[in-house]
Amino acid sequence: MKGNIYPCFWFDGKAKEAAELYCSLFPNSKITSDSGLTVFFELNGQTFMGLNGGPMFKPTEAVSYTINCDSQEEIDHYWNGLTANGGEEGHCGWCKDPYGFSWQVIPADLGKWMSHPTTGQKITEAFMKMSKFDCQVLEDIYNS
Repeated sequence: MKGNIYPCFWFDGKAKEAAELYCSLFPNSKITSDSGLTVFFELNGQTFMGLNGGPMFKPTEAVSYTINCDSQEEIDHYWNGLTANGGEEGHCGWCKDPYGFSWQVIPADLGKWMSHPTTGQKITEAFMKMSKFDCQVLEDIYNS
């Protein structure tokens, strides 16, 4: 792993539990090692580390993890999985998992939709009112 860059999630004793949740949601995912203090895992081939560092640091919205989704079904899958069992719904596609980490669950076409010269502003106005993204609403605006 020399020279590789990967994010570290700081937990208060629940790193393995969280890694198991994340691995259950993302394809091609697995826990690769667990020492008790650290848990290394891969989500869709990307390496992450969970550190059981204790209660002194809490997650904030200053760092979030973005999931580009190709369909409403995919958005629903991640959204529902991350907000279940103590997670929280946010606004504009943001949510928190049960451990307090922020995720952006967004449609892969969002950039295309927002940059459209005639409907981009309407797209932005529409999703600013949403919690979880509704792709059909945004696609309809884009095609109007």
